[in-house]
Amino acid sequence: MRSIPIGILKIGLPRFYVALWRAGFVFCAVAFAFCALAAAAADSQCPLSQAPPGAEVETLTRHAGFFNEPSVAINPRNPQQVVVAYQTGARISYSNDGGRSWRAASDTKPRNYAVSGDVSVAYGNNGHAFLCYIAFDKLGTEEYWGHNATRNGIFVRQSPDGGKTWQQPAVPVIEHATEPGIPFEDKPYIVADNTSGPYAGSLYVGWTQFTLTQSVVLFSRSEDGGSTWSKPIRISTQAGLPRDDNGDVEGFSGTVGPDGTLYVVWADGTHVVLASSRDGGRTFAPSRRVIPIAPPYFQIANVDRTDGFPVISVDPHGGNGAGLLYAAWGDYRNGDADVFCSTSADRGRSWTLPVRVNSDPIHNGADQFFQWLAVDPLTGTANLIFYDRRNDPENSKAVVVLARSTDHGRTFHNYLWMNQPFDPNKDFIGDYTGIAALGGRVYGVWTEERPASGGHKANSPLHHTVVRVGIADFTQPGNSN
Repeated sequence: MRSIPIGILKIGLPRFYVALWRAGFVFCAVAFAFCALAAAAADSQCPLSQAPPGAEVETLTRHAGFFNEPSVAINPRNPQQVVVAYQTGARISYSNDGGRSWRAASDTKPRNYAVSGDVSVAYGNNGHAFLCYIAFDKLGTEEYWGHNATRNGIFVRQSPDGGKTWQQPAVPVIEHATEPGIPFEDKPYIVADNTSGPYAGSLYVGWTQFTLTQSVVLFSRSEDGGSTWSKPIRISTQAGLPRDDNGDVEGFSGTVGPDGTLYVVWADGTHVVLASSRDGGRTFAPSRRVIPIAPPYFQIANVDRTDGFPVISVDPHGGNGAGLLYAAWGDYRNGDADVFCSTSADRGRSWTLPVRVNSDPIHNGADQFFQWLAVDPLTGTANLIFYDRRNDPENSKAVVVLARSTDHGRTFHNYLWMNQPFDPNKDFIGDYTGIAALGGRVYGVWTEERPASGGHKANSPLHHTVVRVGIADFTQPGNSN
């Protein structure tokens, strides 16, 4: 979270430290000098031009406004149903025909709160969609979120009909009344257990709590389909700083292995941190730092702010029956922002050396950022979405890329999902993108700086961001890459 200037709402996560590792300088120099040779050896594409098979892109926000930080989920019981959540507000667009058409849900804004956002969405194994978000009346100061903050909390709503209607009122996961030094709850992420394991149907939410003295990662579970939530527990062994900088602990995401084990990650300023639970979220093993992301700051030129927060997903068919874990994050080790991925076949105890996901020449000065990850539970393919500046010699304007691995994360093929460059520095585009995959169909969601469609002008020069959804179809023969 950051401050909220008049006329523009910025709900999201602060920046954090990322890695500057030394590795592969000889290869990097060769790749930079010989782009064609690198392309043959490592799928290097400079500039990137190939679209994914069956590519479609649709604008979801068709009226003037300021929209960002989207999340997307596919119904495992009915893959034709897809739900996208985004802010400002807790807004929903949904499709009942596999993305051919989209509608906006009504009455999704929370009651009795002035502001809401930081949305995430998931489908449960009962076919219901679940929307998780924060709501508050007033933030604290940027230096200390707990100072002068007022009522706030984290809430969950569910939809039994593919996103058309949503339960009202929302169910609180945690909620605070007005009092001095009130904690502030930030950036929740919801996970559904859709496995056949012992905790199938459980729902999990993790987030960061800011107080006057520290930031910690909290966790709550629901065993009754989101009707009630357990008392939050702290799962971060180490606390972070209480202010909006790179020393806090933030960026929670989670996934469930085929045996019901819950794996969650976040960043603590210097590492990707992993914690796991084998009893449905009742208890967690002590959190561990598993992947270094050392200083300097992860800051990208000509972007309001950027995050390299980690994301975790699982291939349920890998890892000798326990699932092959994937972790993706943003990293500055090569002198520009890149996206990286590592895997673990032993329940997160050890991780492979990082694989660079973006296929442009190394050390070329082009930035890739705002990555999100989804492993297709049916095909086992890993899919990542991110913003990419490789096509702009000035490293200013960005396009949207889909990266896909069919060999357990060893290599990634890059596709150009959106080829109309936009300037990510004109308006606040949020802190993350989103992606979901099922049975070879991939849905990605992102924010662009664009005028509102239909020629309508926004209320101010700042209010020109839209949420878009991209679709890729790898179900046809010959389209497995």
